Amino acid sequence: MQRTGAALEPSSEIGQAGPQIVVPATASYQEKRPRTLKHNDTFAVFDHYGDAFSAAGSVEGLFHRDTRHLSHLLLTVDGARPILLSSTIRDDHATLTCDLTNPDIPERDGRPFLEHDMIHIRRSRFLYDGACFERLVVRNYDVVARRIGLTVSFSADFADVFEVRGTQRANRGATRPPQVTDNSVTLSYTGLDFRVRETLLRFAPEPTSLSADRSTFVLDLAPGEARILHVEIRCGIGAGEAAAVAGRAPDVDRAFATALRGSRQSLRGHAARSAKIVTSNKLFDEGLRRAVSDLHVLITDTPHGPFPYAGIPWFSTAFGRDALITAYETLWFDPEIARGVLCHLAAAQAVDFDAAADAEPGKILHEERFGEMAELGEVPFRRYYGSVDSTPLFLMLAGAYLDRTNDLTTLAALWPHIEAALAWIDRYGDRDGDGFVEYGRQTGEGLVNQGWKDSKDSVFHANGSLAVGPIALIEVQAYVYAGWRGVSQIAARLDRHELALDLQRKAEDLRQRFDATFFDEELGTYVLALDGAKRPCRVRSSNAGHALFAGIAYPERSAAVAASLMSVAGFSGWGVRTLAVGEPRYNPMSYHNGSVWPHDNALIALGLSRYGFRRESARIFEGLFTASVYFDLRRLPELFCGLARQRAQGPTAYPVACVPQAWAAAAPLALLQAALGLGFDLRSQRVCFDRPQLPAWLDDVSIAGITVGADTLDVSIRRVGEEAAVSVVRRDGPIGIQVTS
Repeated sequence: MQRTGAALEPSSEIGQAGPQIVVPATASYQEKRPRTLKHNDTFAVFDHYGDAFSAAGSVEGLFHRDTRHLSHLLLTVDGARPILLSSTIRDDHATLTCDLTNPDIPERDGRPFLEHDMIHIRRSRFLYDGACFERLVVRNYDVVARRIGLTVSFSADFADVFEVRGTQRANRGATRPPQVTDNSVTLSYTGLDFRVRETLLRFAPEPTSLSADRSTFVLDLAPGEARILHVEIRCGIGAGEAAAVAGRAPDVDRAFATALRGSRQSLRGHAARSAKIVTSNKLFDEGLRRAVSDLHVLITDTPHGPFPYAGIPWFSTAFGRDALITAYETLWFDPEIARGVLCHLAAAQAVDFDAAADAEPGKILHEERFGEMAELGEVPFRRYYGSVDSTPLFLMLAGAYLDRTNDLTTLAALWPHIEAALAWIDRYGDRDGDGFVEYGRQTGEGLVNQGWKDSKDSVFHANGSLAVGPIALIEVQAYVYAGWRGVSQIAARLDRHELALDLQRKAEDLRQRFDATFFDEELGTYVLALDGAKRPCRVRSSNAGHALFAGIAYPERSAAVAASLMSVAGFSGWGVRTLAVGEPRYNPMSYHNGSVWPHDNALIALGLSRYGFRRESARIFEGLFTASVYFDLRRLPELFCGLARQRAQGPTAYPVACVPQAWAAAAPLALLQAALGLGFDLRSQRVCFDRPQLPAWLDDVSIAGITVGADTLDVSIRRVGEEAAVSVVRRDGPIGIQVTS
């Protein structure tokens, strides 16, 4: 998901492909196997040692509200980098723990030679409430006393996240002189937006020496003795406040413990709402635990409820499309996420026209940023609305949320926003009056392509030429169809029966016209899009699977679409490629033209399952599960390369894929739902399983805490041949199951 990315340059024609903001791939983000932490609007990227390097092109550091507040952090032992023993993130994502030891340290300054592996250093670090907290435990395992010098060097470049990504700026603000006390350093920067951004570093106990860029602790350790050091790095303190905070003598043990308790309570609060899953496959369980913990840490608590930020490092902010799809993937698992997403996006819904932001009344947010460049308009993403699918996805999720929760109170409160979104589709979404929803950026600053495949070259014709807008994407029409159907149910429940019938008629009319226009008999599937001249983009892509996901495809078309998606050209063995082999512009190493995206595959699997193609859905499930085993920490990344699966080899990583990524983390939950045919019938208080199946590598699944209103249900699913048997383990309230064979 390119979303925002390289130097912004105007295009000569709106709708024509032009330069975009891209993520420069000068080095592989994956080869570093970074360690990431996040809490609300703060995230960090460290290496395995727990350090951050400020070298050119480095994405490491501590970020707060789109500004890098610490660009360099390095721990040394007597001037040398320690030896890495282990590095891990807790399963609940609460802390990063790095175990280090000393290298051979030569004799000097009257101190004897120190053999390696005598001093153990454990770094424990987490983020909470705009700050990074670290505890270092240093222990001497030698049989004699040792004097050790530990130095923490640091700096802050206060780079905007778009600068870190590679965008060049003609001018920057001013770095202010550091303020140094006995136990603290304040680094600060005044931006061109006149905002002061500050980073406060506090150390305890008081360092032996402290300067503007390093603190040194000289420790005399008896045999077996351990000493504890604390470092607190606080972001975003306003001008003048830092000095007051720095002047206080902190109770560091209490501050660390209090913040750690708050961090874990926040994560536990997210986890308490959701269902709990345990299976017979330990590798799948490991990946699922990591996926769920990633989801919980990516969720930011907004005034409107929990909202999953898109991903780290580039997309740790609110993205409409990503959050809506993540909420859909997790709706069965934790419906409160969907409620938070709907409410937050409703609050950010466009109410006026703003060409620079691609905003029109009723349109749902694409992206929200808080950095200096966004504040100044150097990038158009302060609040940017350049996604054509967020608005119909908003309607689609609203309908699905009603089906899942029966929470009519929330939807009644959201109704004015739902009406505004419906009006946007009718008045502004259909740009040329042909009954389909199209996009075209309003200025040369906006994104050229505004579907989920928003690379500049992702929409094209069979001869490889780029499509000229306004462009009508296949999946957008599918989302509009599902959105109208879903909102018709909400309208009926709110006694707006005439509107409900009108939306049903519109949906059926769209389905007929969609089939006649988008299905290509010769191609054997749906075309990717229609260009501005209504010429079809006759290429085989994964977008066709979204027609199954949203239910717009006629049943008689489903077999051909499934066959195209799962063909050798379409399915890599790990997942469905974004573009089939043999199509022009196919490149398995590209962002959108041949790669494999887990969230895309999860939606396709839900669509295949919906139309009865359980075997094909299971192949996608198996492919992505096996792929996850090869990735660091069992995490599914944002995307990976679409190269064909080879025996005894893992998938090929994409160099700058975000990890963790919300809709990729949610993919295993959606894949499990697809396998089980899991749904809800609230009128009869039933959790429904439609022709449930488990893949061959999964013998049984236990799910605890499935909610229906105030009631909860625990179930067990056991594979029996090619079918699955479902039984109730525990119930709380008048709730049951319904299994359809």
